[in-house]
Amino acid sequence: MRENDPVTSAIRQPRNPAAAVRPRLIATDLDGTLLRDDKSVSPRTVAALAAAEEAGIEVFFVTGRPARWMDVVSDHVHGHGLAICGNGAAVVDLHGGPGAHRFVKVRELARENALEAVGLLREAAPGTVYAVEQTYGFYQEPDYPKLHMEIPDELAPAEDLLAPDAPGADEPVLKILSYHPTLDPDAFLNLARLAIGDRANVTRSSPSALLEISGPGVSKASTLALCCAERGISHEEVVAFGDMPNDVEMLTWAGQSYAMGNAHPDVIAAASGRTVANNDDGVAVVIEQIVAERR
Repeated sequence: MRENDPVTSAIRQPRNPAAAVRPRLIATDLDGTLLRDDKSVSPRTVAALAAAEEAGIEVFFVTGRPARWMDVVSDHVHGHGLAICGNGAAVVDLHGGPGAHRFVKVRELARENALEAVGLLREAAPGTVYAVEQTYGFYQEPDYPKLHMEIPDELAPAEDLLAPDAPGADEPVLKILSYHPTLDPDAFLNLARLAIGDRANVTRSSPSALLEISGPGVSKASTLALCCAERGISHEEVVAFGDMPNDVEMLTWAGQSYAMGNAHPDVIAAASGRTVANNDDGVAVVIEQIVAERR
């Protein structure tokens, strides 16, 4: 990830009129945003999240992580305890605790779309290797690197993993992970988007050349919009936080949005405001101000 200019103040305020609207929901990414680099939630952030809920502001964790990786925040859920996982592919109820998360909504990637995307990207970027993320299973090609903190359920070519008789064929596919060992991450993302077109949604959240491919129209923003509509919450009443390209749509959609001090340049351009880095509790800094203004 490219280095960014230093932040000159704790918070750069949003430039849009929505800043005057009282927030009803906070949507925050996890890695590189709410979490510190050691994957911890700081005491200050825990207190800020609790203060937001006490003030009547819902908090949604909106992440690229699968549901089974949500233990890092399971102890910090309040109120509804819902999270948007897999870049919008699933809405998960975290109340059950580690290992007992319940899928509330699934927006799957059709296997035919996934197969087509794999084929097109193999042609456009030879050397790409793949993994398949499903609701409960994780499958990968033999050459896919050890990028994740788990052992795959099956090793096979992506085409076999996505076949109608593949292991886990009765489970929805949430996203395809595509890794290239030598391409620049942003160049790989642009190439993949051109190659795949509207057959799937392509984004990335890793500093490496690792792409995440979801169903057409599936993103953090589109699933968050669905959840907000169910609650009668308008986009002007949402405050969002993020740091990587998979957050861009969400930050653009929200009435108020903040790029972290450590954010990717595209995120800084998309957000209406900027806060300090994740290791400096940038989300908590803004939430504390929001809560103070409601008193």
